[in-house]
Amino acid sequence: MHILIGLTYYRPHTSGLTIYAERLARAFARRGHEVTVLTSQDNRQLARLEFMDGVTVVRVPPLMRVSKGLIMPGMPSEAWKLARRVDVVNLHMPQLDAAYIAWIGKMMHKPVVLTYQCDLRLPHGMIHSIANPVSNAANHVAAWGSDAIVSLTRDYAEHSAYLVQYMDKLHVLDALVELAPASEMDIQAFRAKFGIHPGQRIIGMAARLATEKGVEYLVEALPQVLAHIPNARVLFVGSYQNVVGEHAYAARVLPMIDGLKDHWSLLGNLSPVEMTAFFKTLDVLVMPSLNSTEAFGLVQVEAMSCGTPVIASDLPGVRVPVTMSGMGRIVPVADAPAIAQAILDILAEPERYRGNYAEVMHKYSPDVIAAGYEKLFEDILQKHK
Repeated sequence: MHILIGLTYYRPHTSGLTIYAERLARAFARRGHEVTVLTSQDNRQLARLEFMDGVTVVRVPPLMRVSKGLIMPGMPSEAWKLARRVDVVNLHMPQLDAAYIAWIGKMMHKPVVLTYQCDLRLPHGMIHSIANPVSNAANHVAAWGSDAIVSLTRDYAEHSAYLVQYMDKLHVLDALVELAPASEMDIQAFRAKFGIHPGQRIIGMAARLATEKGVEYLVEALPQVLAHIPNARVLFVGSYQNVVGEHAYAARVLPMIDGLKDHWSLLGNLSPVEMTAFFKTLDVLVMPSLNSTEAFGLVQVEAMSCGTPVIASDLPGVRVPVTMSGMGRIVPVADAPAIAQAILDILAEPERYRGNYAEVMHKYSPDVIAAGYEKLFEDILQKHK
């Protein structure tokens, strides 16, 4: 079948939402489907039309940026043109444009499936006070025009003020985990590149430097860890400079990080092979997320699939992988002392938290999840006949 995937940002932009959509698109293409991604040309250096990994990517230039969103006057006409040629429309939210794209699909009698990845919770401010209700309204308009809504976990859906209103349309399909192979030589090269010495205890975090990620709580936890394990070190992977909408947060947190000196390293974005080496190098991964903008946390399953235990916040959806696998600890939200104690406990007894990571890899494999989407698409297509 021909599948249209719509989302605001796509590669090379990096976030959990974009990584999920990219992996799903590639999985569909490998399984013989024709896949088109409709997204923004958020960087003028990106091609308007590109073919990557078997997927056609169509980018629409934005007129302006409003907070983390983009206003794209050319998107409706592009969506109309593409929707006419496809069998199924799959929209990844939150996404302002999903409201009218869902109804374009509905008017053309095409199955419309929303993948609702997380709630949108913008910081306080005049622009955000307008953007939040507009985004929420757009989400509901999209839901009314959809045939089905996918959530990564039932736990998150049952605690989402949005999803709980559409439980009759809800389908739960897991996240997709896909890691590049990394040899022992790759891992040693990674350790050499970033100066990781034998005997160091390595704590990882993989995220954008963004308010909802709770980076400051790991920063505050580290001195308590260092009091017991002086050679502990945090490797932070992800964008930390000029993150959209996060300049004030960076101005507050980066000086805190600087105070930790050699015990905290900002690595930036890594290649796929380096990401696998990163996960395999860690003693523990910490995901101290703060609110419902984090609905799952792909990185924690990526870490688990490499045998690395995880510390995750006690948030709906986020707590599910650790709870199901036993590969780590759940800690209260915004609790630096609890994070520190969980790190110390795991470093003291790592084997207790290893779990069966082969099962984790299978449960979250792209082919398994893509097959679930295919079944959903086919069921809706049958109803449309």
